[in-house]
Amino acid sequence: MLLYMGLAGITMLFTVLVVLYGATRLHSALPTGLQPFPRYFSLSTIVLLVSSYTMAQAPRLYKADDLTGLARCLGATLLLGSVFGGLQVLGWRELVQHGVLFTGSPSGTYVYFISALHVVHVLAGMLYLLAQLLRVLHASRDSVRTLVFIRNPYHRRQLQVLGTYWHFIDALWVVLFAVFLFLY
Repeated sequence: MLLYMGLAGITMLFTVLVVLYGATRLHSALPTGLQPFPRYFSLSTIVLLVSSYTMAQAPRLYKADDLTGLARCLGATLLLGSVFGGLQVLGWRELVQHGVLFTGSPSGTYVYFISALHVVHVLAGMLYLLAQLLRVLHASRDSVRTLVFIRNPYHRRQLQVLGTYWHFIDALWVVLFAVFLFLY
């Protein structure tokens, strides 16, 4: 229940920011499409969608008692999350190269702020993901620990929470990306 309350709060936060961005963008005298959209944002979207796929494999691997596969899956998701963050930084650099500065225009500020706030949420998910990965690696080193880990409903629930959060953050980025494409 607490997870869903947190996700509702994140939804409200980003909804307010997107509405403010849209209102600012639509009330500005500048037409959309003056600057090229950062291609790194497009690449980062693909990377995040692939990470959602790798995360979706976790429940199946957990149910199959495959901690080695689960560790690979979580590690790949962690790596893809890192690549996403790096591509976002490159996207911001590309914005600067096109003259869209954080302080240059209100709508430019919103693009930086909204995308950076999303990266912060991805980083939070990556910290939890890293903690889960370390637990899985620790449990996979011993057959007794593996059995205890697999049979513990608390560990199953932690992976479910992680998956729900990760997929939510991924879907949130897809929506933000669409908004940026439409209003940029």
